[in-house]
Order: sequence, then C-alpha cells, then structure tokens
Amino acid sequence: MRPTTRLRALLNAPEFLVMPGAHDALSAKLAERAGFDAIVMGGFPVTGSLLAAPDSSQLGLSELAEHYRRVTGAVDIPLFVDADTGFGNASNVRRTTRELERAGVAGFFIEDQVFPKRCGHTPGKAVVPVEDMIAKVKAAADARTDGDLVLVARTDALAVEGLNAAIERAGLYREAGADMLFIEAPTSVEQMRRIIADLGGLHLANMIDFGMSPDHDSAELQEIGYACGLWGLSSIFTMTRALIDLYATIKADGTSANARDRMVTFDEFTAIVGLPQMREAEQGELDFARSLIQAKE
Repeated sequence: MRPTTRLRALLNAPEFLVMPGAHDALSAKLAERAGFDAIVMGGFPVTGSLLAAPDSSQLGLSELAEHYRRVTGAVDIPLFVDADTGFGNASNVRRTTRELERAGVAGFFIEDQVFPKRCGHTPGKAVVPVEDMIAKVKAAADARTDGDLVLVARTDALAVEGLNAAIERAGLYREAGADMLFIEAPTSVEQMRRIIADLGGLHLANMIDFGMSPDHDSAELQEIGYACGLWGLSSIFTMTRALIDLYATIKADGTSANARDRMVTFDEFTAIVGLPQMREAEQGELDFARSLIQAKE
C-alpha cells in the first residue's frame, strides 16, 4: 500500500491517529521502531536541527524536499510534513505539491500566514487575504498526481481575526479541496469543541509542548472530535535537553563516563541504523561474485 493511501486510511479509521514528531531520519526511524503508524515533521524542528534557527521561513522548498526525501528513504511508515505557506502564490504551490510528492511524503499542510511565517504558538502572526489561501488550496488539490496525497489546510486566523473568522476560513478551504482542517492554537477546550461542531469532517490537533493550546491526551482529543493529534516538537525539545546535559557533564568531568547510563551502546546504535543487515547483504553479494567467477574458471 502506498504511504499516501495508508495515511488516508489511518485518518478515516475509527481509531485516533497519534503522530509523534521527528526532525531527521534517525528520529523518524526511532519513532517507527516504537510502533507508531505515521509521523509528522514540521518546519520548527527541521529548521532548528538543520540551521539552529527559528521557525520563520528560513528553509526553502528544495532544502525541505531534500530533507523529507532522506526521511522517507529511511522509514516505511507514512510521513506527514509541513509545507509552510506553500513558498509563494498558487503557481508556486503547484510546484511545491509536485516536489513534495516526489520526495515521497504521504501528506502535507499549508498555512495562511504571510511570508515569512512565524511559529503558530508565538505572537505577532498575520494572515493573507482569504482568497489568496483559497487559490493555494485549489492549486495544491489540482496539482496532485496521486489522488490519495493528503492535503491539509491550516489557518492561523484565530489569533489574528478571532474564532468566527478562523472557522469561516477553514470551511472555505475545505470547499477548495482540503481533505482535513487544521485551526492552529485554540486556547480552550470550548474553542476546540466549537471548531469541530461547526465544521465537521476531519480535523487535526496540534499538541505543542509548552504551547498555547490546552494539553490533552489522545483519548481526550478523540472525544472532542479530532481524527489525529500531532506531538511535533517533543523530539527536538527532548534531544536539546539531553545534549545540554551531556555537554555539561563532559565539560565538568572531562569525560562522558558519567552520562553513559543515558546512552545507547555502540552495538545498540549500529543495530538501529542497520549495520548488521548491511554487512550481511555485502557478504551475500561478494559470495555471489566469487561463485560466478569460479563457475567461469
């Protein structure tokens, strides 16, 4: 089953879909090993890990597509990604859609912020005119060559224009071709329930650690009416904390010995990244070559 088809099935299933965040191929592989059915990769953790920079449109389409391509090459589960503002107008969004399809992603979301965008849980956001975003959603929907590619429309209008405007925008985005809606940063469960009740259909919840939205677990989000939840920043926050502690230990002690209880071993790491399987395949190919030569002698 194609990743696109698999993600669409997971979103339409009765079970709530939990998508943890990953920021690179290794974290994606670890999420897959943990048993998750799909993963999300947002601009915030990717920009932070690749550039050590804020989430403010610092990465271009080609850079993001290449990064996503490496990740889809490392895992078999669907990858759902962030396409920021689509990297321009409707014409640019058509190319964005084609490039992300070629990168192997199962779905993506585009948002209606102005360029350069800001993290959805920070102040000072602004949104484009609604007709501009409708055109982008329509362009993305039309540009798909795989009809199962999941297109999600995100609006940040709640913080800028209020809940009613955000709901109105989201409804228009669905009419333009969005498969699922993403109203960013509701600040109460009452707002969440109003969004679902007024709009129906598929919605995702963005669970940002230390963010503006109330913290809910998967069972609570499903009861509210969401189809899936993203925990997109947890991996980069956890990695950052772990490395801060590691470097402090090495600086203080002159050795990493006192941090090894928080590490995987050398053999555990090489097993995770597939070294034994690589060596086995290499040996098999070498044995084949030798047998072929011997047969010709």
